[in-house]
Amino acid sequence: MKIEDRHHKFVQWSEEDGAYIGYCPDLFPAGGVCHADTAVEAYASLCELAAETVASAQAQSLELPPPRTRPMVEPVLA
Repeated sequence: MKIEDRHHKFVQWSEEDGAYIGYCPDLFPAGGVCHADTAVEAYASLCELAAETVASAQAQSLELPPPRTRPMVEPVLA
């Protein structure tokens, strides 16, 4: 598992912005970090930003915040 995959990422529609916005609260606590016309585009951009953030932190020997954000409901495997 990649380090960035340990951090919860999600995308939601914003009526105010008229776009899908990507969030990763543990890595980007200030709010949404990417906007796109589709949820898939927003998620792909969010994953790329998370990977770049982790790589940059590692290159600078910076400590990443621990993954703390979790979905409200745990998924049920069929």
